[in-house]
Amino acid sequence: MKLGRTLCVALTGLEGRLVDVEAHISAQLPHFSVTGLPDKACGQAPDRVRSAAATSGYPLPPQRITVNLSPASIPKQGTGFDVAIALATLAAAGVVDARRIAGVAHLGELGLDGSVRGVRGILPSVLAVAKAGIRHVVVPPANVAEAQLVDGVTVHSAANLATLVEWYAVRSGFASLPVAEHVHDDAEEGRRSVDLCDVVGQAEARLALELAAVGQHHLLMNGPPGVGKTMLAERLVTILPPLSRDQALQTHAIRSLTGDAIRASELDLTPPFVAPHHSASVAAISGGGSGVVLPGAISRAHCGVLFLDEAGEFKTSVLQQLRQPLESGEVTIARAKQLVRYPAQFQLVLATNPCPCGRAWGKGIDCVCSALELRSYQAKLSGPLIDRVDIQVIVPPVSRAAFGDDHGEPSAVVLERVLCARAAQVERWVRHGWPTNAHVPGHALRRRPWRLGGAVTASIDRALDHGALTLRGYDRTLRLAWSVADRFGRTTPSADDVGLAFTLRSHGKAAA
Repeated sequence: MKLGRTLCVALTGLEGRLVDVEAHISAQLPHFSVTGLPDKACGQAPDRVRSAAATSGYPLPPQRITVNLSPASIPKQGTGFDVAIALATLAAAGVVDARRIAGVAHLGELGLDGSVRGVRGILPSVLAVAKAGIRHVVVPPANVAEAQLVDGVTVHSAANLATLVEWYAVRSGFASLPVAEHVHDDAEEGRRSVDLCDVVGQAEARLALELAAVGQHHLLMNGPPGVGKTMLAERLVTILPPLSRDQALQTHAIRSLTGDAIRASELDLTPPFVAPHHSASVAAISGGGSGVVLPGAISRAHCGVLFLDEAGEFKTSVLQQLRQPLESGEVTIARAKQLVRYPAQFQLVLATNPCPCGRAWGKGIDCVCSALELRSYQAKLSGPLIDRVDIQVIVPPVSRAAFGDDHGEPSAVVLERVLCARAAQVERWVRHGWPTNAHVPGHALRRRPWRLGGAVTASIDRALDHGALTLRGYDRTLRLAWSVADRFGRTTPSADDVGLAFTLRSHGKAAA
């Protein structure tokens, strides 16, 4: 037998495509080549495969070996093709049974000693395998836990190439492949021990945080250093509803692509919380990189929270990069040979000081910033980006009197109210396809049957006429008003709800 064939997966973003790995051996001068648009890492597979096969006791024949990765028109990236290439080649050499490996997907990198090493992107790869109808997949031991998150696929794992050859050897017949042991590691359980009751005072900011959770609104907190802005942002995920299974699979798939270890074989339903440093580049935030296009912070925060602390310190280009994903819910990265799309439906939380030194609070007599520095700092958080942020609040200093107050409500109590409010939104919007108030188009709220009466919207009507609100701001205030009504158990916003929404949208601008 001079031809061997098995399966692997090529990833473009989160999308996986099944690849036929074909190996052919011919009686010509020794040469080992891989065709089908491999990148540099994939193109170096022959050296790894030949050494791994030799150290495993199954040296490849000194002949011409040609491996084709079909379809050859799509790029193949990374070292995850090594195991498939090795088995297809050994099948062509007559060492393993070609019929047994033909319907099994093989993922993993080979060490020179024959060991099978973990690779990125196992979860989206196994999802693609399941979607294609393949029922058996072999993965490295380091990736078993995330592979077992996918239903409908039997996961197998081998520590080295010699073990795989023993499974598939011609003399072994058609015995069933051993199933990988179920992996469970509870190291991630309880990793979020924070609670909203840890926050002292800040009643208005706590209400703003709850409303952000109710309607999935973006939030800006403006205030001097040390008043609890970061504490509040970190606790937003404790009052957000748990993820659905599909959402959790997407967030775990993104983690798999970025190389984050997934140790537990049960889905973590906690929304992700991503807080990049203010020195992060555009590629680190939106995604990119040379060679393999990896997801950035906005995709890692998909279905969760993206927190930009010290937002005024971020580069203007980084902040403006957020505008398009906030509207579309995805980020598109164009390269010469491919177009990669990653999901990016996140809640944006911004925390900023009133000035670079942080002391332009109240009368600002201690501020040492020049007028130019102050103007430049505040200009970063203005215009089109901030117009997309529904809630903008001041977080003032905490007085000593707040120490004696009873602790605020714990996250569990607030979460119950959020779940009730979300249920009301589902009942109201589900037949239209809108999951929360933040996703309702503005034109829908300005038309019957959802249009509010003139007496209810009088405050924002005047603000729109006087130029204090843009039309986008007007629509976002209406969305927030519906969230206020849902939070307090009302079926329709009142004038007070609209007034509170308008105040929460514009209050944060007054801090400077």
